[in-house]
Amino acid sequence: MNFEVIQKHNMEIYQSAFVWIPKNSLMHKLYAANVYRVPKLVLGLSNSWGLKELVIPNMSQVRSVAFSQDGNRVVSGSNDNTVWIWNAITGEVEAELKGHTGAVRSVTFSQDSSRVVSGSTDKTVRIWNIITDVVEAELKEHTDWVTSVAISQDGSRVISASCDKTIQIWNTILGRVEAKLKGHTDYVTSVAFSYDDSRVVSGSADKTVQIWNAITGKVEAKLKGHTDEVTSVAFSHNNDRVVSGSADKTVQIWNAITGKIEAKLEGHTHSVTSVAFSQDDSRVVSGSCDQTVQIWNAKTGEVEAKLKGHTNLVRSVAFSRNRDTVVSASHDRTVRIWKLNVMLDKMEAEPKRHTESVMSIAFSQNTSKVASGSCDGIVQIWNAMTGEVEAELKGHTDWVTFLVFSQDGSRVIFGLQNDIISI
Repeated sequence: MNFEVIQKHNMEIYQSAFVWIPKNSLMHKLYAANVYRVPKLVLGLSNSWGLKELVIPNMSQVRSVAFSQDGNRVVSGSNDNTVWIWNAITGEVEAELKGHTGAVRSVTFSQDSSRVVSGSTDKTVRIWNIITDVVEAELKEHTDWVTSVAISQDGSRVISASCDKTIQIWNTILGRVEAKLKGHTDYVTSVAFSYDDSRVVSGSADKTVQIWNAITGKVEAKLKGHTDEVTSVAFSHNNDRVVSGSADKTVQIWNAITGKIEAKLEGHTHSVTSVAFSQDDSRVVSGSCDQTVQIWNAKTGEVEAKLKGHTNLVRSVAFSRNRDTVVSASHDRTVRIWKLNVMLDKMEAEPKRHTESVMSIAFSQNTSKVASGSCDGIVQIWNAMTGEVEAELKGHTDWVTFLVFSQDGSRVIFGLQNDIISI
């Protein structure tokens, strides 16, 4: 088969599918001028493919992810003992950082994005210079797995949590421990600095969230309310709230000053593994063993979006700095980048969808309406300008195999496997 035949065959495929291809997609940009004799959607055609913008496959289960401050890169740590740096736009690998001898449980970027901090089951914390791919420091004071790491805004300190029940604050210049925080009665699962670097929040298998003074190492508040292991904690960007996720399936938002619960977010059907605030603190993202990522309104506690696609438990989630992108990591060996700006800025009811595969589509002569037929035996009439369902024709249980509009667009004739009905 020569190139011309292949190209002609491909164009035939594109012509049948082109009307559904978003305007900003690569396929649309490449073939828009060459595809003809297809209906044109003006307002009904979306700009992008939807929420899930990029799926980055990994060779191993991914334990942790984080965005760089500019949102252009993602760092991930996985069970293959490796730290990966990815281009968040293309999904390409920019760096592969090797050196850990155990699974990488936690990763984060420095504020200037020049360094990455990682914590591992090999009991060490590593600080990587990602410009040179060189390890600047290897911190070795923990006596058990390192479960979580964070870096201060000025980059001068790193904090780490461990299964040895301690939290350690490190001086990144000297490479030594400045303070060892003791108080949890079980392994510590998660730690984070406040955004003014004055406090530290930690979560533990002892079911508590604790807030510490980062200078004195003293406990300022012990937050009790979860009924199972606290798996993830984070400060809000204005430092007045803390969010926590737990194996009790809930996300809780706390007042960091009074220590009282402001909201209890319920909706996950399995353990919550990771939580984070958006840049403006208006939303919270959570990942769960139920394989979903959920976006919550931090004020009302309502679920604004439930992101499905992972096929195994979601281990880690994070917001980009500009609020419109979420990254998630899963034991399904993928990192997924989700674009949220369209959905979150203008939440609308999801239009009705067929419950089975769509077998046939047809446009009215003036292209103002679309008819779709499905294996569910239903024909739906859509407004091509708004994307809304105007009519749903039910009654048959057989597949709708073909559709055609009457010349004036007032009727639809559709065929089933065993008979033809004229509407």
